[in-house]
Amino acid sequence: MDQALAETLTGWRRHLHAHPGLTLNEGATAAFVAERLRAMGVEVTEGVGGHGVVGTIRRAPGGAGGASNRSVGLRGDMDALPIQELNAELPHRSTIPGVMHACGHDGHTTALLGAAALLVADASWTGTVQLVFQPAEEGGGGARAMIADGLFQRFPMERIFGWHNWPGLEAGTIAVHEAAVMAAGARFTITFTGHAGHAALPHLTRDPMIGAGHCIVALQSIVARNIDPMQAAVVSVTVAEAGEAQNQVAARATLKGTARWLTEATGTAIEAAMRRIAEGIAATFGLQAAVDFRVGVAPTVNHPAEREAAATAAAAVTTLRRDLLPAMTGEDFSFFLQEVPGAFVWIGNGPGDGGRELHNPAYDFNDAILPVASGFLAEVAKRALAGD
Repeated sequence: MDQALAETLTGWRRHLHAHPGLTLNEGATAAFVAERLRAMGVEVTEGVGGHGVVGTIRRAPGGAGGASNRSVGLRGDMDALPIQELNAELPHRSTIPGVMHACGHDGHTTALLGAAALLVADASWTGTVQLVFQPAEEGGGGARAMIADGLFQRFPMERIFGWHNWPGLEAGTIAVHEAAVMAAGARFTITFTGHAGHAALPHLTRDPMIGAGHCIVALQSIVARNIDPMQAAVVSVTVAEAGEAQNQVAARATLKGTARWLTEATGTAIEAAMRRIAEGIAATFGLQAAVDFRVGVAPTVNHPAEREAAATAAAAVTTLRRDLLPAMTGEDFSFFLQEVPGAFVWIGNGPGDGGRELHNPAYDFNDAILPVASGFLAEVAKRALAGD
């Protein structure tokens, strides 16, 4: 990548950081993307699954690179998080109170624009590249919304590739996992309903807080005693809500949290154990229990052929690592991988100390990795089109 394009991409990335679009409110970001793509001469379709944008680059068979009728998709996510930025010294800090790009999606969007620029300028390939700019990745169901809006029917692609920046991994290094990259995730709510009354007359009540307290402890037994120790799993209670007055036994207590897993069988076991524990505790203390268990993302699992294509492309661009374990974070690129074969990689963002980790109010994307990210996306697309 030449210096001029690298500097342009840095400017675009910092503009997006300064003007973040919260999940389901990415309209300005989508307009920015569409404008840049059209300026490159790329065919643009807006409003796919909400604020989604798809850019299509076609090159007919018979060009310098030989004939290919293949198609490939490249994905970048666009949405920001409801976090107040603490980077007061940054000239490109967020201008929208309570919203910031704390996960690097501004960099992901920009890198995909950079890949578009590289592919447009490169006459060595033929086929079709679909540039998928996805909204609402941060729990907003953006991938499923684009799929429901006919993404793979309207914009056919045989394979799809994506990436995420990874703090703590050396800047510009690309990590390719053998299978699972990230975990499935669910949000759960457990509600215990009892009988309210005076706190000085507890024998006349049915205290849901007692049930909730026992449940918090018992839920820890799911991973410790219900899941194969060789399988990764997480159950975390993160919210507890109950009570209105200090001299009243409340009528209701609610627990909320998240669960993560890497295999379908583990997820099924977690949900079954959670329901069994809640119902058993409710029966013990004369309460009623209701469990709402909602799966938000599936496991992100690389397909074998696409994993190898990604590894080959990565090695051609930068340093490749294949020894990293999966993370228990979630990624809704997983739903794209359920529709077509593909692979998802990590690209190192550099040191993660000093608050530079994902979802931290002091995070900022490392612009120095944009040439690597754009170069990888362009390279893996060309290799996929060539049949690698």
